[in-house]
Amino acid sequence: MSNPLPQHSDDAEKFLLAAKRAEIRALERLVGSCELVTTVSDLVHQLQRERGISNIYLVSTGLRFAPQRLAQIRACVESENLFRKLLRNRYLQTGRGDNPRDMRLLNSIAYSLHGLDELINLRRHIDTFEVSALESTDAFCRLIAGLLSVVFEAADVADDPEVTRLLVAMFNLMQAKEFSGQERAWGAIGFAGTSFDEKLHGRLAQLQDCQRSSLELFAQFAGEREQAHWRSIEGSQQSCDLQRLRLVIAGLKDGEPIAAEISEVWYELATARIDAMHCLEDEMAARLLSVIRRRVAESQAELGHHYAQLQQMKSSEWAQRPALTVLFDPELPGLYGRPSSAVVPSLPGQNLTHSLYELIRAQVAHIHRVSEELEQTRRALSERKLVERAKGLLMRSLKLSEEDAYRTMQVRAMEMNLKLAEVAEKILQIGGRTPEVSGDDSDQMRPTPEARLATV
Repeated sequence: MSNPLPQHSDDAEKFLLAAKRAEIRALERLVGSCELVTTVSDLVHQLQRERGISNIYLVSTGLRFAPQRLAQIRACVESENLFRKLLRNRYLQTGRGDNPRDMRLLNSIAYSLHGLDELINLRRHIDTFEVSALESTDAFCRLIAGLLSVVFEAADVADDPEVTRLLVAMFNLMQAKEFSGQERAWGAIGFAGTSFDEKLHGRLAQLQDCQRSSLELFAQFAGEREQAHWRSIEGSQQSCDLQRLRLVIAGLKDGEPIAAEISEVWYELATARIDAMHCLEDEMAARLLSVIRRRVAESQAELGHHYAQLQQMKSSEWAQRPALTVLFDPELPGLYGRPSSAVVPSLPGQNLTHSLYELIRAQVAHIHRVSEELEQTRRALSERKLVERAKGLLMRSLKLSEEDAYRTMQVRAMEMNLKLAEVAEKILQIGGRTPEVSGDDSDQMRPTPEARLATV
């Protein structure tokens, strides 16, 4: 008795549709991530304003910016409440924050929330002048760095190339704006002391260099519209005046006096540029949401198209005609050593244009294309991670400040004509190696951190 022929199942069709539905769910999660980035962008900007106002308030021992500071604190609290509400709705509701890929993002959020919880104590210390302008600025910088890491991790978990490019561009714009805010703070401190020493000159120069590096990455991933907006900001009268004032500061000799009254001009020009950068952030945030919502709509339309095609196949003569399958696809590897054929084997009545396999193969090609584009975009994120890890290694092993560690890497990159990320990779490789030694002379034989860095 012969075995009956197996009945064809519709499992392949079900998994084809399931794959498209999974893509839609991933895109819908991205909508939430983009809303998170938008909210963080506003909160960071409000905190940057509070940092600058608090700085002037402390330097003037409360004689200046007292009313502005109270108004700005209220704006910060309002923005913080929106941030916390979004986090609770997005990640703490049952089943919404259990994606394993969100682990680093959620940890960054926890870090930032802990910092925000401590903000009330910092404000009390500022009220009573128990902290200096430098200490206050430093505390705000740490909090803002934590919030920027939320944006960074949101970009790292994005699965759509266009959205990821925009997120990377926006993160680097926000990073450049933060460096601009720190430059404004150090400049205000210099004016308050009526002089700029060599160390302060170095900090300002490095912050300007950091801005340029971040803006180069922004330009690499931003669209033409965003790049044109940035060019208009840089070409504005306020930016040109700020650049002239930068040159005046750079031209001061170590300790040469400068009128403290110019601090108001410095603050206004730096603030105008930062506010303009935030307007560009808002524009990019709006485009982010528009792009991701369009992608969700497109994927939902593709799902409907797949379903309609499959139903049409089942209800027509195509179901009785042989179609291209994985078994007859010459583009896939088959018998080892057999020359690949450039043509599909001829089968009587074979239908190549209306088959389930054609739909599957098109979806595989789409996923492959998306993966390649994502890999190119995520390279910038991976390089930043390398730089941060190498900087931390130098800070621990050579007992350097963050500023000196970063500068050390920059100098070595220029000396070796390498990218900063390439130097960072070499530092991590050397830092992870522990030479095998034996005997009582092991401490003498083990190279010092300085000597190991010199081999980079």
